Amino acid sequence: MSSKPKTAFITGITGQDGSYLAELLLEKNYRIYGLLRRNSNPSYGNVAHLRHHIDFVFGDLADPACLSMYLAKIQPGEIYNLGAQSHVQESWLQPLATADQTGLGALRIYESVRNVAPKARVYQASTSELFGETKIVPQNENTPFNPANPYAAAKALAHFDARIYRKSFNLFISTGILFNHESPRRSPDFVTRKVSLAVASLKLGLKGNRIPTGQGGRPVINADGKLELGNLEAQRDWGFAGDYVEAIWKILQHEAPDDFVIATGVAHTVEEMCAAAFEVAGLNWRDHVVINSDWVRPIETGPLVGDYSKAKKLLGWQPKTTFKELVEMMVRADIARLS
Repeated sequence: MSSKPKTAFITGITGQDGSYLAELLLEKNYRIYGLLRRNSNPSYGNVAHLRHHIDFVFGDLADPACLSMYLAKIQPGEIYNLGAQSHVQESWLQPLATADQTGLGALRIYESVRNVAPKARVYQASTSELFGETKIVPQNENTPFNPANPYAAAKALAHFDARIYRKSFNLFISTGILFNHESPRRSPDFVTRKVSLAVASLKLGLKGNRIPTGQGGRPVINADGKLELGNLEAQRDWGFAGDYVEAIWKILQHEAPDDFVIATGVAHTVEEMCAAAFEVAGLNWRDHVVINSDWVRPIETGPLVGDYSKAKKLLGWQPKTTFKELVEMMVRADIARLS
């Protein structure tokens, strides 16, 4: 006789992480409920291929009554809060919306859990951006936070409230302090995907409206056929999102709620990432990249490098995909997609 499947509730299910997590949980025979914003034409994003295997409920992190209604009815065993305004550059343009969606949205989840589903295990998506302008390298779970942008400040609210609700109300709320994680499903608004799309466009010789667009509808290469970037010396610890969602799942299977850094432990500059990406297509990045001051952050964070030894010891997790493999995966996927 088969056991009853576990039930998971996922916010942000249409995004990069939500889609990889949904695939993983379906492989493990979970019943999945995904929170989706109500539009006249529903967008399933990265889970379009899974839409017949997921129970979608329509709502918003801004509506606490809606969240409580669903959690009371579903009584999920596991809740993964991946929903947020997660773009750093956008957080400077929309600081209030970012604070509401990313910070208060998480708090509304905790309140709903406390009131109607106190036995649920909750995963809160934290971020390496919390460390901000740090001088401590690498960063681990005990490194002080020093947010340097509105997105990080909103995530700090969500992170500290997770700890407070865990201790004050004895709730199982864990956080994953994830360092940068990318994939072919990454939004073009993020630099890694912007680069892979630009490389694919240049390799295929795309012109005019065939060139894909990124933030604000701008083509990923300009009228001169150049990729515009900001600070090439910015350093990040980049991993593969498919590896990281395995860590997310393991965090909620751990015996006690806790905070975990998830990273690769290796930093690369934006310049190194460009060099690796253009090399995949047989191109020299120096011939195709120019600096645009509009893309330079008011305050640069980092260098951000994660120490994931706690996750390795307690969860048995470590990254599988190398930086070079990740970049090649993304470029080849975009070349195939645009061909």
